[in-house]
Amino acid sequence: MRNTFSAQQDLTRRDTLKTGLLGMGAAGALGLPPFFGRAANAMVKYSGDHNDNRILVVLELSGGNDGLNTLVPYGDDAYYQQRPTIGIKPEAVRKIDDHFGFNPGLVGFERLYKDGKMAVVHGCGYENPSFSHFTSMAYWHTAAPNSGAEYGWLGRLADAVKPGGASNYIVNIDATQSLAVRSRDHVPVVFDAPDKFAREGFHSQQPLFQHVAGANGVTNPSRDYLLNIAQSALDASALVRQAWTDYHSPVDYGIAPIDLPKIAALIHANMPTRLYYTTFRNNAFDTHVHQSNLHQRLLTYAADAVAGFMADLERIGRADDVIVLLFSEFGRRVPENTSLGTDHGAAGLMFMVGNPVKGGHYGQIPSLTELDAGDNLIYTTDFRRVYATAIDGWLGYQDTQTLLGGDFKPFDMFA
Repeated sequence: MRNTFSAQQDLTRRDTLKTGLLGMGAAGALGLPPFFGRAANAMVKYSGDHNDNRILVVLELSGGNDGLNTLVPYGDDAYYQQRPTIGIKPEAVRKIDDHFGFNPGLVGFERLYKDGKMAVVHGCGYENPSFSHFTSMAYWHTAAPNSGAEYGWLGRLADAVKPGGASNYIVNIDATQSLAVRSRDHVPVVFDAPDKFAREGFHSQQPLFQHVAGANGVTNPSRDYLLNIAQSALDASALVRQAWTDYHSPVDYGIAPIDLPKIAALIHANMPTRLYYTTFRNNAFDTHVHQSNLHQRLLTYAADAVAGFMADLERIGRADDVIVLLFSEFGRRVPENTSLGTDHGAAGLMFMVGNPVKGGHYGQIPSLTELDAGDNLIYTTDFRRVYATAIDGWLGYQDTQTLLGGDFKPFDMFA
């Protein structure tokens, strides 16, 4: 599919302030964390309007997850020919049909799939794939392979749905902001530890931070914009801290809940956020060496966390309003390597999870015998088709061609 998305976009004064000043120290000078929600109506909460109920949560599995050992094609002899040592035996997989079974660690995913709440999309990738973590992730973050696009796909989505920006519309839970949420009009709320979401500094400095953020009577538009962000910082951080303080859940998210309980806390607190982004961090899925045991543990952590999150949403009465999209920047090479691991590959799996999801298999299953010159799976589903499914099919924004730079037909994935 032809990519028509243009990376050439004009920088406005607001862009310059956000990318030039906030990204290079002005935030620190003002006593701010790097990015915050907008000041206007910063404490506005979820309205209860059905049209604004729907929430998209994106979970990135960083490092390049091995799809073949996640959803094992145990019914295909070629899988065991390519992976004589690390291939998961048929008696060990959690079978979901006569061809596929989940990795033994994916108890949570097996339950979600068999309950009809998980869609598996096969062969996800793009033309001329990059095998660099940094480059490929940038392509997935921007939904614009080989373009150097300036804004993330979720940032552009927010700009399209809410032109001019909206308070706390995007939340990114991580130590640093993801390119995926970078926006022209919106300033994402970015934090790691919700109980510590505030400007760090000495106690004696806090009155100064409060004064700067609360300044009024400013006539300079640029300074007024920065001071508005400063006030938003105080409001958004207070709301996040209060939501986390008030959140108490009996649900078991497993050993490594990732950041999903933090998202549940904000949803429970009725934040107006419709786009959440978080990640299983630190290139965890980069399994070059002795993959089997490590990969199974990582998958267990991810599956338990997602299953726990869905159970928590049921508990707070929001399970019908939320879907979770999972992806990784690439799959792994089909043959195992000499270190009993797998090297960087191309096509991989994507998952969509939630009560509204029509579970099952989507997309064409890639061949394990017809590989590219590097022994990689040849992609059969452009990953932007899954993004289009979430954007149009779930959130209801139909102009995905402009947003994603091409005609990517959504899957019929939602009830």
